[in-house]
Amino acid sequence: MIEINALSKNFGKLKVLNNVHLTCNKGECIALIGPNGCGKTTLIKSILGMVIPTGGTIKFQGNFITTNHAYRNHIGYMPQIGRYPDNMTIGQIIEMVKEIRKSDSFLDEDLMQAFDLKNLINKRMSTLSGGTTQKVSAILAFLFNPDVLILDEPTAGLDPLASELLKEKIILEKKKGKLILITSHLLSELDDLITQIIFMQDGTVKFHKTVEDLKLTTGEERISKAIAKILKEQKQ
Repeated sequence: MIEINALSKNFGKLKVLNNVHLTCNKGECIALIGPNGCGKTTLIKSILGMVIPTGGTIKFQGNFITTNHAYRNHIGYMPQIGRYPDNMTIGQIIEMVKEIRKSDSFLDEDLMQAFDLKNLINKRMSTLSGGTTQKVSAILAFLFNPDVLILDEPTAGLDPLASELLKEKIILEKKKGKLILITSHLLSELDDLITQIIFMQDGTVKFHKTVEDLKLTTGEERISKAIAKILKEQKQ
């Protein structure tokens, strides 16, 4: 579904992505992890067309993204920090995005109901807590029933109940055969969600493994311990 070949990105003399090769298929829930500054955000923004790579290519469903900008209509993106006009209400934001997208697809309002935001629909964005703003970002990411979901630290700032509701929704969408990419620093939250792990460091992919393979080769049941074991072995 998404094919990345020899992708690189330089910001001046700084090489942020260095010869990245990846294939991500539908029906997978993939954790994109690594230390701060490893290139995760730049990779995500390259897939979304928000960053123009220095070299390499990205294909979406077999087509180069540089020649088919409409591919973005098939992606739902939840940023780590959503920024919206302060003077607009939740309802106005949602209606504005609907108008921009002009999508004929089924509108998925499951999270709107799960988060019970209809009672806050007239609240201005400037009055919302960080957690409620994060809920708005989640609702918008899932709203247009996209084939691909890219979720950047999706549970950051959410209360425990909202976090569980979001994880249940992610699992449901994975079962529908969608491709889901998640970045997270909280590896303990990913155990029930992910099928594969991509670990990045210094702009390169150190490994891309299935969860089963990761656990089998390390003998560890917890993802965080399995990753730590691999990284220790690589340093030796």
